[in-house]
Amino acid sequence: MQQIRDNFERMAKLSDEEWNTFSSKLIRQEFSKKTSIIETGQVENYLSFIEKGLVRYYIPGEDNDLTFTFVFDGEFASGYDSFITRQPVNYTIETLADTILWRISYTDLQDIYVETKIGNTLGRLASEGLFLKKSKRELSLLNDSAEQRYRNLFTEQPQLIQKIPQKYLASYIGITPQALSRIRKRI
Repeated sequence: MQQIRDNFERMAKLSDEEWNTFSSKLIRQEFSKKTSIIETGQVENYLSFIEKGLVRYYIPGEDNDLTFTFVFDGEFASGYDSFITRQPVNYTIETLADTILWRISYTDLQDIYVETKIGNTLGRLASEGLFLKKSKRELSLLNDSAEQRYRNLFTEQPQLIQKIPQKYLASYIGITPQALSRIRKRI
């Protein structure tokens, strides 16, 4: 749980009282590898912090899934669009390794926003971080070649190369596994 506090405190200082209020609402859950955390059609009820593990976000397809993000240890994971709109997701979040999550419910988070001075600041800063990450990925898909997107993984997200199966990496950068093999041979 200290990981979560450390993550928050990189954004803003928390008093012990604020941290105690927040941490009292957290629920620890463990998920086995290849377990769906949320599936298409469900409403996201939790904002989760990954203590240990790895998750993949994807749109299920008849022939191939379309992977659009990965989240690792020390990061937040959520069907955040559904979490804030209270509408169902059109994708699935699945564990790629045994995963431990610390979770807070939508209702409890709303209470935190009201009960603490720092709650809204942390919520805004976390949302801004998610927005910037998403924008950067979208711009890369529009502006960079597949080879450049793959090369960017080496410098920006090397953990992807090391921990993610090639078929998911290919989907993430918007190409087939065969095209990724050709790029890897060239590099």
